[in-house]
Amino acid sequence: MEHTYQYAWVIPLLPLPVIMSMGFGLFLIPTATKNLRRIWAFPSVLLLSIAMVFSVHLSIQQINGSSIYQYLWSWTINNDFSLEFGYLIDPLTSIMLILITTVGILVLIYSDDYMSHDQGYLRFFVYISFFNTSMLGLVTSSNLIQIYFFWELVGMCSYLLIGFWFTRPIAASACQKAFVTNRVGDFGLLLGILGFFWITGSLEFRDLFKIANNWIPNNGINSLLTTLCAFLLFLGAVAKSAQFPLHVWLPDAMEGPTPISALIHAATMVAAGIFLLARLLPLFISLPLIMSLISLVGTITLFLGATLALAQRDIKRSLAYSTMSQLGYMMLALGIGSYQAALFHLITHAYSKALLFLGSGSVIHSMEPLVGYSPDKSQNMVLMGGLRKYVPITRTTFLCGTLSLCGIPPLACFWSKDEILSNSWLYSPFLGIIASFSAGLTAFYMFRIYLLTFDGYLRVHFQKYSSTKEGSLGSISLWGKSIPKGVNRHFVLSTMNSGVSFFSQNIPNFSQNIPKIYGNTRNRIGSFSTPFGIKKTLVYPYETGNTMLFPLLILLLFTLFIGSIGIHFDNGVMGNGISELTILSKWLTPSISLFQESSNSSINSYEFITNAIYSVSLAIFGLFIAYTFYGSAYSFFQNLNFINSLLKGNAKKNFLHQVKKKIYSWSYNRGYIDVFYSRVFILGIRRLAELTHFIDKGVIDGIINGVGLAGFCIGEEIKYVGGGRISSYLFFFLCYVSLFISFLS
Repeated sequence: MEHTYQYAWVIPLLPLPVIMSMGFGLFLIPTATKNLRRIWAFPSVLLLSIAMVFSVHLSIQQINGSSIYQYLWSWTINNDFSLEFGYLIDPLTSIMLILITTVGILVLIYSDDYMSHDQGYLRFFVYISFFNTSMLGLVTSSNLIQIYFFWELVGMCSYLLIGFWFTRPIAASACQKAFVTNRVGDFGLLLGILGFFWITGSLEFRDLFKIANNWIPNNGINSLLTTLCAFLLFLGAVAKSAQFPLHVWLPDAMEGPTPISALIHAATMVAAGIFLLARLLPLFISLPLIMSLISLVGTITLFLGATLALAQRDIKRSLAYSTMSQLGYMMLALGIGSYQAALFHLITHAYSKALLFLGSGSVIHSMEPLVGYSPDKSQNMVLMGGLRKYVPITRTTFLCGTLSLCGIPPLACFWSKDEILSNSWLYSPFLGIIASFSAGLTAFYMFRIYLLTFDGYLRVHFQKYSSTKEGSLGSISLWGKSIPKGVNRHFVLSTMNSGVSFFSQNIPNFSQNIPKIYGNTRNRIGSFSTPFGIKKTLVYPYETGNTMLFPLLILLLFTLFIGSIGIHFDNGVMGNGISELTILSKWLTPSISLFQESSNSSINSYEFITNAIYSVSLAIFGLFIAYTFYGSAYSFFQNLNFINSLLKGNAKKNFLHQVKKKIYSWSYNRGYIDVFYSRVFILGIRRLAELTHFIDKGVIDGIINGVGLAGFCIGEEIKYVGGGRISSYLFFFLCYVSLFISFLS
């Protein structure tokens, strides 16, 4: 077993050969490299698959052996200072290795088709492979300075991938926003690392944990300084995991390609902050103030993310706020000391959210022939609807991911979220209320996304009129797809009106007379005659290819069965209780022992069932409210004046209408937080810069220039005094004497 651990350092290095080969190929033989670009996807997937097999093997040994392995070698030795690098293999590392490699492989396979028409295909694979290397190096790091090194590499890759389509101003602005926001947290992380190095003289985790176990309880160290340094470390996790108030970069990061959203903003990079807190939890748990701050920030974030997702129209941005909220649940669990629940939800959420993001990419691909290749239209849920008829596999996988995130059993997120809700109620009823209410909101906005995308009727149709003219110009999309010559494209857009499609109102029995679809994947075309006898040809949404569907089906299996690692199995008679010795708890035993959290506690079966009924009831209520407002029954309720009959009065009706309007405005405008930051920080810094510029140019330079100008003017005047005439000298002499005498008198 130890022999296997000795070669664990290979895992982060496995993707590097492909990265270097592609990079040198683009520099030395760019034409040949680009012509053979699709070949590079295979070695990328192959090497990451080898890393996955190695990671799974290490994880099995972790579960069976319950051991921690660390290997170090000296980098720099100078007197009492020693800088060491190495790798650490423990349950937390093995969990993250499996997450990164499995999701990374599926995203690479998905990206091969999704990015196949993009001119930056090779550049994309270089970035994403280098990101995988950086993330694998981060989770295997053995000390803080090594974590910071890979932390910055992960941030750099995120910057490059968010701004992948840098020719679009909005994408360039998004990557800059992500970079600047993360610099705030990264600067705090660096200061915290330096602070603990000054306190302990070491950057190793074991020395930090020694402080937690010995010095802090015995007042052997300044608690205020330790708390401040711990807060700075926490600040780095806040920025990387998009926690309030440094969450503003995550929704804008959706301007990158959809596979990046699945990999970086669902399963790996945003989980780096949670990983850092979990790694340092033995230190934080000895500082009650920091633990309270972690739980508070997590609670605010999970509630804020849930409210901001209520009215978003962009499908990826809605999922981004959902990610922010679920990361808040993990942060809350860590803040109340529920280490196992936090990591359990990290696992289940990673696979469920990756499934949802890749599903959204499939939906976007299916909408592009209808609305064009503009993200403002292809990602707008208002223009979708009725896609269940055209993309049945995507619809099924997306529905399972939605129900999992809502907390419906037996899907993955039910088990982890239920555990977090139970622990939050035990820790504080206040936190339990907010977490439970946010769970209901999660069910509402997630089912809203599903209904707007797949339910009802298609709210936009692309009309394609054949033309024999050869003068029409073709165009190339940002993704590289071309619009053929000789075809004039016209768009007929319609928005939701009382839950009924535009076409269902203007074309009799449209839902029953949808033209028969013929053709295959990329060209699904049908035709129908309007009431005016004009025959029109419509391009319909299509199911994506097998290369993109395969990752969805694999992630669906994870979503269905990964929750089993945290299920409480019966340890005897059901009425006597359910043992908490789950696969996950046995896996995490070495890490849990670092801060003395009990792993052998038991939970009563009645209590478990009661908690499950409570959490599922919240989810079902949220689903029902979403279906009431956005499902097929919406028009029925509105036509019967169902809501108006409940209001019983114009005053109450107007009041509730205003409340609804305010909530919608708050959510759609991101809680006005971006506006606040823009006015206070961006505009404030600009005005401060303008004031500084004025002081520099107008005051400081003005004084210096004024002195020079005064000297120049005085010199100009004096030169006329020295004209060489004795009569002039005598005249000025008498004037000076007269002034002097008059002054003395």
